[in-house]
Amino acid sequence: MTDTVVRFFQEGGLFMYPIAIVLVLGVAIAIERFVYLSMAKNANRSAFDKAILPLLKKRDYKRALEFSNDSSTAIASIVGAGLSRLINRQKREDIEYAMEEGLMETLPRLEKRTQYLATLANVSTLLGLLGTIIGLIAAFTAVANADPAEKASLLSQSISVAMNTTAFGLMSAIPLLLCHAVLQTKTNEIVDSFEMAGVKLLNIISEQPSINKD
Repeated sequence: MTDTVVRFFQEGGLFMYPIAIVLVLGVAIAIERFVYLSMAKNANRSAFDKAILPLLKKRDYKRALEFSNDSSTAIASIVGAGLSRLINRQKREDIEYAMEEGLMETLPRLEKRTQYLATLANVSTLLGLLGTIIGLIAAFTAVANADPAEKASLLSQSISVAMNTTAFGLMSAIPLLLCHAVLQTKTNEIVDSFEMAGVKLLNIISEQPSINKD
């Protein structure tokens, strides 16, 4: 099995190496992003469900704000922005705007480098096609100067080798696209949890007469 993989890689030509580099880079980004998003999801869920939400239900907004200011989680930053407006007795609209601003500040950290995976997948595919085209050009050039009896055999072998780069390019691109889809889904889940936390905060404080509705 190993010999087959090595032979496949060697027969593909020089373009197999940049495709391999793109694949390794994409896998490294995918692993880093998956670990980061998984940790962020767990940390934010724990911070809100176990600390902030119980304080909000008790109407202990000052302690909730103190916890939000001390916490390094994104959800605490978003909720804290809303709570600071609430304690200053600002309007409901101002609280919503503050939390939306906090969400917009958080999004770049969640989406960081994820879009690179789609780009790397496209680059991998294009490198594979380019390698195949260059390989075919070299094959037809060699066949033109070959013995007529060997042309068919030589051409078929050359085309087979040239197609290796396209195959490897697709083999690299498909997993990267799948990783991009998975990471995008995890990011959307985290953003949805932020929005749900904001809705819960607004629902809790909406019962207070101190939140202006004028």
